[in-house]
Amino acid sequence: MFKKYSAALIMLVMIGFAGCKKFTEVEPISEYSIAQTFSSATNAFTALMGAYGELQGDAGYGSRISMFWTNDTDESIVTGNISNDQRGIGRYQMLTSNLQISNPFNQLYKGIEKANLCIEQIPQMKQYTSGTIDEQTQLKRMYGEALTLRAQYFHELIRNFGDVPASFIPAYKLNDLFIPQTDRDSTYDKLINDLALAITLLPWRTEVGSYNERITKGAAKGLRAKIALCRGGYSLRQNGKIERKSDYINYYQIAKQECEELMARRDQHTLHPNFSDLWLLHSDVSASNNPSGEILFEIGAGGGNGTTDSRLADFNGPSVNANSRYSRGSAQLNVVPTYFYSFDSVDTRRDVSICYFSIPAPGADGVNYKRATDIRMTNGKYRIDWRSPTLGVPGSNPINKGLNWVLIRFSDILLMYAEAVNEINGSPTPAAISAFEEVRKRGYLGNTGLIGITPTTKTGFFDAIVKERLLEFGAEGIRKYDLLRWGLLDTKLKEARANMALLQARTGPYTNVPQYIYYKNGGSLPFSVNSPVGEGLIFYTSWAPNGGTLPFYRPTQVPPTGVGSAPSTGQVTSWVRVNWAQQMSSTYADGRVIAAALGYMFVSGKSELMPYTDPILLSYQGKLVQNPNY
Repeated sequence: MFKKYSAALIMLVMIGFAGCKKFTEVEPISEYSIAQTFSSATNAFTALMGAYGELQGDAGYGSRISMFWTNDTDESIVTGNISNDQRGIGRYQMLTSNLQISNPFNQLYKGIEKANLCIEQIPQMKQYTSGTIDEQTQLKRMYGEALTLRAQYFHELIRNFGDVPASFIPAYKLNDLFIPQTDRDSTYDKLINDLALAITLLPWRTEVGSYNERITKGAAKGLRAKIALCRGGYSLRQNGKIERKSDYINYYQIAKQECEELMARRDQHTLHPNFSDLWLLHSDVSASNNPSGEILFEIGAGGGNGTTDSRLADFNGPSVNANSRYSRGSAQLNVVPTYFYSFDSVDTRRDVSICYFSIPAPGADGVNYKRATDIRMTNGKYRIDWRSPTLGVPGSNPINKGLNWVLIRFSDILLMYAEAVNEINGSPTPAAISAFEEVRKRGYLGNTGLIGITPTTKTGFFDAIVKERLLEFGAEGIRKYDLLRWGLLDTKLKEARANMALLQARTGPYTNVPQYIYYKNGGSLPFSVNSPVGEGLIFYTSWAPNGGTLPFYRPTQVPPTGVGSAPSTGQVTSWVRVNWAQQMSSTYADGRVIAAALGYMFVSGKSELMPYTDPILLSYQGKLVQNPNY
């Protein structure tokens, strides 16, 4: 979203460096010297915005890293033909010739290089220690931001590639740009120490305004907690084993401390009272709408291009015809059908996280009516029909939507705290249970008596956290990396496949799932801010007079009369049948039945990490050790 800092975020200042121009070097687009670039706080800020800029675009969190590097999991699955592109990554066909691995890899290192230069130069500026109070305050903040940005870039590299080359000085000081890998634990330790320093330099969000496209103290603390849990978690090592180090508990202590300190500052960050409202506000690109501070940091997007913008609500979100008033949504990511049934019917997060509708071309009356989909549903937090203002004109078909990628939320802080306390103490404390239930109760808005009894044993509480994080963070790029640090990715993929087979057969916990559902237009689809009257969906059920969501949890309810066929456009005024569990027998474009498609190329002991691609290996000239089993 273009908010307060968006114009600056797309100014990618760059300086020429000595040495050859390869993967870790920035391409110069201006001839400013280093001294000129860091001659004033204003110029230094422009250089810092260059470091922020590498978060953006198709090769950053605008597409590849946010949506395709994060699949498949037990919540989301990539659709379409599986080929040597971003879809192949999502389905674990990670070939060493895939540019959708190497391009983001290169961009992350560009971000590190730009941050390294800021980290070196900003504290050396005379204004840093002898400038005006305002200059010193600005520069200290910038120094803290650069440290945090570098930590985020390295964190993304480590959790996807394991041991990576780690240089903490600018390229112009290196005799050789292509250094060997560094042990990930020592790199993480360095980042954790850097973030401790950054936290002392950064302001709280209310001290600098509520905009959250720039890093503040809360974001750095949240990232430090995340990195600490990854440092203390499981990962695939060069020996081919998935393991964690014996000192892991020390890192849970760090995570606990950071989360505890954030939880004590509810004046800065807390849960937004309504889950759906949080995402509706986030979809308003005209302003910064984060009154509760639940979003600790989001990656700015805008400009309508593949360098600075995002494809959120195009690749993910519901399928939307390009001739609609919303612009197109290509819907390349599906929800795993059993993820829908992970939610209780009264959990309000389900209909935010999951779309079970599409938007075809306008009907004869010019109105866009929503059409119920089959069981191949889509992600819902980033959806084009929620975007405000509406983007473009019918037929304009812009693929870049200007939606920001949310990187850290306060609900993550609460659940990380609960997890850390449980691991440290061997069972949950009342404070840990309270943090866990705070997230859960918000999801059950108005039905908090139905959240169930929270387990009090270590194993039971951990299992509850694993489930709750699944429900809370759907399609936010978190699930895969949670499962990796818990050593559970292979286990959960197998569980999901087995459960989808049960759903296909409508047996076990899915005995009452309907084979078909019936719907028509009318009323308002829950939470849709842009929907005119009559665009929503009504689902038939004989169990409740007003439909609601009961049909999804009952055997097929057949209307007595008026069943028609769904037109491609226009309003559906009579009941229309849509395949539901019946759809589980259909296939994806790769020919695999839905129940067998999820992560079908995943190999434990290999797929937990990405490979170094052929161009990267060639550039490093034998200094990199390929990840296991590639």
